[in-house]
Amino acid sequence: MSLLNDILTFNEKFVSEKRYEDYITTKFPDKRLVILTCMDTRLVELVTKAINMKNGDVKIVRNAGAVVSHPFGSIMRSLLLAVYELQADEVLVIGHHDCGMSGLNADNVKSSMKERGISEDTFDTLEYAGINLDEWLTGFSSVEESVAHSVDMIRNHPLMHDEVPVHGLVIDPATGKLDLVASGYETAEE
Repeated sequence: MSLLNDILTFNEKFVSEKRYEDYITTKFPDKRLVILTCMDTRLVELVTKAINMKNGDVKIVRNAGAVVSHPFGSIMRSLLLAVYELQADEVLVIGHHDCGMSGLNADNVKSSMKERGISEDTFDTLEYAGINLDEWLTGFSSVEESVAHSVDMIRNHPLMHDEVPVHGLVIDPATGKLDLVASGYETAEE
């Protein structure tokens, strides 16, 4: 409860001092770019700073691992809306080294859930419903392969226009250094 109170107290001051004025922009990205990246705390500001973007320049979609796991899930929907409704002309998928999704083990996640009170009956119910938690809670072994997979899912989506360049990068969360996995310019020109 204390954290929420701190947030609300700070916010009241933020608004009364009109500190929001430094961030005023439109809903359309000035650089016409949408980024899919990881929710890792080290990347909150690092990703945009490392690519010379500021508030208002890009749309950012975040999840665990910068992974597109389902072609009709919320991540893909967000990317499509950024392109078709919010004027993004390019897509960047930016994974990162030392990602928590790398080597994620479903048994460890389920043990943590049980420790916090999720019952065995709940796991049984999900299994009987056809949900494979072991598969759903598994990460990846290579961030480069994961980024390449997400890039391919986006590029080959039936609703993504083939002229939209989709790029894949991996960032070092300690230095901000980017490594290119895939350039969308090469496939957009074919």
